[in-house]
Amino acid sequence: MSKQPQNESNLSEKTVVLRRARLNAATSSLMRFSFKECCFKPVADEPDIEIEGSLVHKDSEEGQILCAEKEVGRKSKTLFSCITTATQTTINPPREVACQTESQPLLVNYSATANQWEIYDFYQEELQKRTSSTKKDEKENEIAEGAEGVHGNLSLLRDFTDKSDHDLAMLSTAAKLLEYAVNENINGDIIADFKHFEDEADEFRGDKGTLLPLWEFQYNKVKSLPVSALCWNKKYNDLFAVGLGSHKFTELECGMLLFYTWRNNNHPEFLFNTDSGVMCVDIHEQKSHLVAVGLFNGNVCVYNLMAKGDQPIYNSMASSGKHSGTVWQVKWWEDDLYGNHTFFSVSADGRVVSWTLGKYELFSTNIIKLPPMDKVPDDLNNVIVTAGLTLDFHKQKPYHFLVGTEAGKIHKGSTHYTRFIKTYEAHFRMVSCVRWNPFNPKVFITCGMDWRVNIWDETTDSPVFTFDLKSSVMDVAWAPYSSTVFAAVTADGKVHVFDLSINRFEALCQQRVVSTKRHLTCIEFNPVHPIIIVGNDRGLVISLKLSPNLRKNPKEEKGKEPSTGAEVEIAKMEKLLILMR
Repeated sequence: MSKQPQNESNLSEKTVVLRRARLNAATSSLMRFSFKECCFKPVADEPDIEIEGSLVHKDSEEGQILCAEKEVGRKSKTLFSCITTATQTTINPPREVACQTESQPLLVNYSATANQWEIYDFYQEELQKRTSSTKKDEKENEIAEGAEGVHGNLSLLRDFTDKSDHDLAMLSTAAKLLEYAVNENINGDIIADFKHFEDEADEFRGDKGTLLPLWEFQYNKVKSLPVSALCWNKKYNDLFAVGLGSHKFTELECGMLLFYTWRNNNHPEFLFNTDSGVMCVDIHEQKSHLVAVGLFNGNVCVYNLMAKGDQPIYNSMASSGKHSGTVWQVKWWEDDLYGNHTFFSVSADGRVVSWTLGKYELFSTNIIKLPPMDKVPDDLNNVIVTAGLTLDFHKQKPYHFLVGTEAGKIHKGSTHYTRFIKTYEAHFRMVSCVRWNPFNPKVFITCGMDWRVNIWDETTDSPVFTFDLKSSVMDVAWAPYSSTVFAAVTADGKVHVFDLSINRFEALCQQRVVSTKRHLTCIEFNPVHPIIIVGNDRGLVISLKLSPNLRKNPKEEKGKEPSTGAEVEIAKMEKLLILMR
């Protein structure tokens, strides 16, 4: 039997020292061949390098442990049979990947015969399709060549979209969104002021406030036409309508109806040309795509913003009940019993007329006729009529309405009666505007060319408040957020903002927004945001932001339960009425 090597740990210390000496002597006599000198040369002394290996002697204690583990591994069918302390990685077993395809559908045999006339008809149809597509491409090229500027291209694309396929409609929408993005970058400062700016100087002004100019809107092709009407869209509160038209007989021109959004103040979203000047506009509160318009020539029209083309869907031109004078005010009313939309109009011919949108035409109904002016001979009562200039319906009792006349009177009427309920001697000259308070059902406001703004309680014969603005008052409007806040515009180009709960004697803000040569014509509050828009006699519309002092919220009294906003506003106005009685 061969003698097994012994481990150094089992030998004596002397034997180990002798073995290491022999090993050192053997390594010192090593010879290596030098290819440079072509002879053998002794190897120089090299430092001892100890490297820990991964091999272990079988007879050592560690080796015996590994051998025992090896036997266990053989029983578990381990792939490794060597004894090593090195790191071992597992080998992933091979896997099969199979692909499945869907079964082929059943094949169906189809056969047909084609005659000469069938082949001829098919070629004729194909020829017509190619001819029509060629004409469409030619028309598209003509539109693209005739457009002037970016806005002209967009408007022509919008018109062509109504007659083209879905792809061109998508292109027009994308171009409009791109224009919005460009305008947002250009007007970044104005948008930041609109969203975040609050005038901190109000803290040092006491109760006074200011108006911050924001966007300006003007259509360059009709700078000679004054702004005759403004109306916000109640559903889309960034969209508003602008009516352009002159009421002077020496400046009879065609009118225009524009729709702007502050996302694009350079060009209107919708544009409609009219045969006569636009005098009044009203947007339906629920059906925001329906717009009623009154014209200088006595016609009333209804436009549908969702319809194709630029013509009104209804026109009273062929109606037997058409007004014989200028239509100064139109107002949407409740639908009739059959669900048909209805609106009212008042005209210079002295009639208040109800218009119903039928299936194909407008149907008119005379509601009431304004009484003649005072000091007119009886034989001229039917010749000299009193012109109705403004109209507004009660917010809670829609069958009650107020009509302002050129004689300076306010008539309260009802759709249930053919005679007026009450008459108010409101102004010395013609009435410019009359509006019910949106919160208190008994209060309404009027303004006129006699420089005055009057606030009325319908139960009294004289105004509760009277303000002299030193110039003809062209328009007045209640604020949608407070029963005591209103604003008026005058012919000297100023905007006056009042809050009766703070100051009952003078305006909190009197600010000129146009030059002295120009005068303001219209004013409207935004239904949601603290913004007003005003129009002047040169077709310019300016948007203004109210400072914090002009839109203060009322404080809750201690010891009382919190009330709703409407209840608080009604109580505020009631307190003022009690104080002034």
